[in-house]
Amino acid sequence: MDIITTHINADFDCLGSMVAAQLLYPEALAVFAGAREPAVRDFLEQNPVSGLRLGRIKEVDLDQVRRLILVDVNSGERIGPFSELIEREDVELHIFDHHPLPPGCQADVVVVERVGATVTLMVRQLKQRGLIPDASQATVMMLGLYEDTGNLLFPSTTGEDFAAAAWLLACGADLNLVADSLSRELSSLQVEVLHQLLQSRTMLTVNGIEVCLAQASVDRYVGDLAVLAHKIRDMENLDALIIAVRLEDRVFLVARSRLPEVHVGRVLAELGGGGHATAASATVREQTLVQIMEQLPSILLRHVRPQWQAQHLMTAPVRTIDVDAPLRQASALLTRYTINALAVLEQGTLVGLVTRQTVERALHHGLGEIAVREYMSMEFGIVSPRAPLAEVQEIIVGQRQRFVPVVEGEKLVGVITRTDLLRHLVSGGRSLCQPQPGMPGSDGISLERRQVLRLMETRLPRRVRQLFGDLSQVAEAFGIRIYAVGGSVRDLVLNKPNLDVDVVVEGNAIRFAHELEQRFDCRVRAHEKFVTAVVIFADGFKLDLASTRTEYYLEPGALPTVEEASLKLDLYRRDFTINTLALSLNQDSYGELIDYFGAQRDLRDGAIRVLHNLSFVEDPTRILRAVRFEQRLGFSLGLHTEHLLRSAVAMDFLDRIGPLRLFNELTILLNEAVPWKGVQRLQELGVLAKISPLLIADAETARQFQQAGRAIGWYELLYTGEKFDAWVVYLLCLFSALKPSSVEEICDKLTIPQRWRNLLVDERQQAWSLFNQLERQHKTLSRLPDSQLAEQLGGVGTELLLYGMARTHHESVRLKFSHYVTAVRETKPLLSGKDLLKMGCCPGPKLGYLLRQLRAARLDGLIQTRDDEIALVDRLRQQQETAGTNSVD
Repeated sequence: MDIITTHINADFDCLGSMVAAQLLYPEALAVFAGAREPAVRDFLEQNPVSGLRLGRIKEVDLDQVRRLILVDVNSGERIGPFSELIEREDVELHIFDHHPLPPGCQADVVVVERVGATVTLMVRQLKQRGLIPDASQATVMMLGLYEDTGNLLFPSTTGEDFAAAAWLLACGADLNLVADSLSRELSSLQVEVLHQLLQSRTMLTVNGIEVCLAQASVDRYVGDLAVLAHKIRDMENLDALIIAVRLEDRVFLVARSRLPEVHVGRVLAELGGGGHATAASATVREQTLVQIMEQLPSILLRHVRPQWQAQHLMTAPVRTIDVDAPLRQASALLTRYTINALAVLEQGTLVGLVTRQTVERALHHGLGEIAVREYMSMEFGIVSPRAPLAEVQEIIVGQRQRFVPVVEGEKLVGVITRTDLLRHLVSGGRSLCQPQPGMPGSDGISLERRQVLRLMETRLPRRVRQLFGDLSQVAEAFGIRIYAVGGSVRDLVLNKPNLDVDVVVEGNAIRFAHELEQRFDCRVRAHEKFVTAVVIFADGFKLDLASTRTEYYLEPGALPTVEEASLKLDLYRRDFTINTLALSLNQDSYGELIDYFGAQRDLRDGAIRVLHNLSFVEDPTRILRAVRFEQRLGFSLGLHTEHLLRSAVAMDFLDRIGPLRLFNELTILLNEAVPWKGVQRLQELGVLAKISPLLIADAETARQFQQAGRAIGWYELLYTGEKFDAWVVYLLCLFSALKPSSVEEICDKLTIPQRWRNLLVDERQQAWSLFNQLERQHKTLSRLPDSQLAEQLGGVGTELLLYGMARTHHESVRLKFSHYVTAVRETKPLLSGKDLLKMGCCPGPKLGYLLRQLRAARLDGLIQTRDDEIALVDRLRQQQETAGTNSVD
């Protein structure tokens, strides 16, 4: 039996979603878990819904239920008697809801997303399956959509809600009936409760945010409390409201919020309720109204985020210059750090500001050696760390000051730029230095802390979770901030495996590493120049630690110069926005995802974007990395990023990086799972020709790459235990059409190490002659003895063998390579050299000859057992003695 149900005190979104669910699960029975809102009950009595099969809960045999479909609810606490089904292993659980899932919730099917109503998600499912509701069904669904989105006016309403409404209208939804059902006169009892709520309302200020609390108490049940909450909110123009009403033996709470700082879903979750950021409800038993009203202030204090202050937006440390330094030095600092202003200090005290515009004009007039104090601005606004952003905005906008110092006492502690403020205003606060848990960005894609913790629990291996816990404890003892960063965080969001864990420390990473060494079984390799360390644990697991730092390039393509910096500046130095996510590992913020630069947006859009326009100029290796990430993740270069990349390629910036760095990036790309797409893209972007005009990715190269991929996959499945380098196989394919002299030319240009140069030039040439012999014999290879095959391919390395399989056009040759690897290469005689010496054979060439003959005979099936080998050795020795030879070839 399949059951569709929803939460107790079902509203129209519940009813509309149940109707849609029955279209998706036609054999299922819809059953209310408990009471319904009076408006829902009255509607069903007066307006039958076609196709709706409603059952009574007392008629349901729970033992017969095999599938439970929950709509507009995801918690067992709100579905009455059906809660016991959630724990049963023989019951499939399907959840459709627009409220966030609670921690630990497991289901077979989960359709949960931030939209205005669950009906919207159900409409999406119906459209995907080509199911069309009739007019009465569409009307009920429209009722739910309109009720939960406040006639599409609530802040939680999304574009998809509007699209769902349009689709339901096209299906015949009756808007007159919707309006009549939602625009009901208040009953006398509702008027009484409304009066009590208005009389009791109080304004509570929590972290600078005003929240209205109101309470009422009646001895009879009153429905549609949400309607009363909306009326109070609209009448009093409130941004955040919580009403608590005692009805009989229970207290019902309804909360509404227009503010991102007040997440009412979290507030009422502490009282056993649920919901989302803008709307929530709860039903409380075994507590009085007085007890609940006493708890609310402390609950709000825990969950209401403070209004943004200057300290949340500022960047630190601040780039400064001494008041007596020459303007020439100011120009160098502005260029080095890609900033537009410097704070000017005199004996550590802020005395002025100097801008890029002023410095450039001064240098134009030949004033580079004049002291900064002569041309700095001495009249400027400052703010304290706790100043509201309105004060910052007034200085930046009202006074047209692009650079606002943040000062505590006389100490300069940070700075806020016009760009910082603009990014904050546009992003709804997502780009601040310490994002608070739970509030989505204005684009609705930012992950909440609870969602991230869920991802960590389900997607990270236990070893990594244990490591993060250990790091958190040590950081707590040290009193420092630590974050997981880089590809591991990106791939956590993308649900891709990645065990390369990088952690940054706002402090000295090397000291932190040595503290780990004291506490755990591990050893440390420190790199003082870059303030980084590799921690190697006893089980072989490696952790890369680094201090948060910024870097600048003295010239294009050079290795960076590194300086200590804030987390934000550390992330800003990354190659692409998708790699700028940081995951807090401190106990007080564990699992918070920090996203300054729109990484989650670009991950959603599948876009590779650089952080600034000189990214490819400063580090041209990013050109190859951009292609690698684009092909590995199935993303696309952003339009502007591709323009910058092509420009850097055309201006020959690839020539400015060390050839070995270029070679290393090429080998990393060739080690990708499907490297051909990357090589093809390099050619399309003009990169391949810049590496060498001799390199061409044509149809034959594509064929060889495809065959190489198959050969490598086949070889890996053999589990021989022998290590080989897949990138070498692909590089051989890329060089396949080149003469040895051309390959040598490329090896010289890329300064390829001698080990690989020998393989790519000399060994390849020798292997070619062997491979060509097999190619000429392709029609008669089935008759080629294994001993002869071993003689031809003996000594050829694994990479060259796999390349041979890729290079050939003949399947018979490919099969012969395969046969050699699996059945010939490792075949040896049972008798060893020691055994032959014991039999009286003399060491030297004769011994080698006997061993070769034994192996050849075994390969050709002429001998099977040890006795056969002994007999063969005896015959060969007799032949030698008869011939009277003293040496053999």
